[in-house]
Amino acid sequence: MNLEIICVPIITTCVYWIINLLKYTLNNNPKFKRFIPLTAMILGVIFGVIFFYGVPDIIPTDNLVVALIIGGASGLSATGANQIIKQLNTPITNSNHTDN
Repeated sequence: MNLEIICVPIITTCVYWIINLLKYTLNNNPKFKRFIPLTAMILGVIFGVIFFYGVPDIIPTDNLVVALIIGGASGLSATGANQIIKQLNTPITNSNHTDN
């Protein structure tokens, strides 16, 4: 089985839940919310390094720099996944716009 295809979803899922845990722990602190994308990217980079050295069969590269990029991009995709879920759960409201 080719394990390289599960690297990005694993990093994205782990970062997503860590960010949610941090938001809950910090009581939705507005200062923390401003740094969520940066935090997600840093966590992704950390997971990229962990996978590169700890589980090299799971990350599709033999180069540390590429592992850092894969990890960082995967971490940032957790922020995008959060926004997709947030937007899908937001009720649609009627605005007072009139079409002419």
